[in-house]
Amino acid sequence: MTYHPKSDFLQVMMERGYLADCTDYEGLDNALTSGVVTAYIGYDATAKSLHVGHLLNIMMLRWLQKTGHRPITLMGGGTTKVGDPSFRSDERPLLSPEQIDANIGGMKKVFAKYLAYGDGPNGAMMLNNAEWLDDLNYLEFLRDIGRHFSVNRMLSFESVKSRLDREQSLSFLEFNYMILQAYDFLELNRRYGCLLQMGGSDQWGNIVNGIDLTRRVLDNTIFGLTSPLLTTSDGRKMGKSQGGAMWLNAEMLSPYEFWQFWRNTTDADVGRFLKLYTELPVAECDRLGALAGSEINAAKIILANEVTSLLHGTEAAAAAEATAREVFEKGGVGDDLPTLELTTEDVAGDGISIVQVIVKAGLAKSGKEAKRLIAENGARIDDAPLTDAGLMLDAAALASPIKLSAGKKRHALVQLAG
Repeated sequence: MTYHPKSDFLQVMMERGYLADCTDYEGLDNALTSGVVTAYIGYDATAKSLHVGHLLNIMMLRWLQKTGHRPITLMGGGTTKVGDPSFRSDERPLLSPEQIDANIGGMKKVFAKYLAYGDGPNGAMMLNNAEWLDDLNYLEFLRDIGRHFSVNRMLSFESVKSRLDREQSLSFLEFNYMILQAYDFLELNRRYGCLLQMGGSDQWGNIVNGIDLTRRVLDNTIFGLTSPLLTTSDGRKMGKSQGGAMWLNAEMLSPYEFWQFWRNTTDADVGRFLKLYTELPVAECDRLGALAGSEINAAKIILANEVTSLLHGTEAAAAAEATAREVFEKGGVGDDLPTLELTTEDVAGDGISIVQVIVKAGLAKSGKEAKRLIAENGARIDDAPLTDAGLMLDAAALASPIKLSAGKKRHALVQLAG
């Protein structure tokens, strides 16, 4: 792409690597240089927390606001009742309204760390599409909105086609999702003058649908911009680790574990991740990303500190770094390690097996995996090799906290409650 943008926002998107595609570069650029542009990203409330996979587009909203424009975080209180089928092999489980509201409450905490909500010209807004979707009249909606959608065209979208090609069922409920997302864009344009929808490149078809619908119904020109779907250099989906999703809420994933995730970044990803997930100048990101040998570890610590500071604050980042140094460099325990508290009931009688403890501490997903870890000499107890998968821990063994390790980088403290 050789387009040279005039607007600060598009310049940032291009030079930092956020931009996969745009429906009209010049038109959007002109709008961004002519006044405050309102843009949105939609988030379905399928979990109590957002995860690292959402962080890229949260940073896009943050840069939008930093360059003088107005971000909308659109919570899918309505669309979560349907479920986005994009690139999924199965239907999402349906959640109750109470579960959806609880999930939105958890997600709000994260957005507040990155965006300044308020009434000013570029104050961020949090909206919920249940506001206009919950009371739709089905027949009116079919007549006024449904007539603008071609089923032939909807079947050609990659997100639907891939599901049908694999002969996997796609319910009519899910098929409606793209119509509802297009309608969201129409309503946001009508109610709030929203000109831009952003999202991952898997959302391209849904975004284009919204642009077409708004042009047909309101005769307004609006825009779409997508970010690349990010994988790590070794091919893994961003935000997934051996232990499961990397949540952004501190009560679901400790700041130390979050910091550690970034500290463990593959060498080849450091420069790219600094540009996408921190606000360090691009030249500095490139310099740090080009370091080699042991020096790249210093760049990884800068990456972990910067990303953790944005989400959890500078004190949490500093505490995480101090704990890491204590654990790795000095073989100590560290104050900030994830802690498993066992009750006296847990260790009554013969005690609790070390295999169970490893699973409870989150260092293995199953007893089988824990046993394999021990068999392959990957487990340590208080920094000494753990070789006995039949070891039982009783109250006496837990008189003082025990440090368990899986490999060199994952640790947990185990102690008796109280």
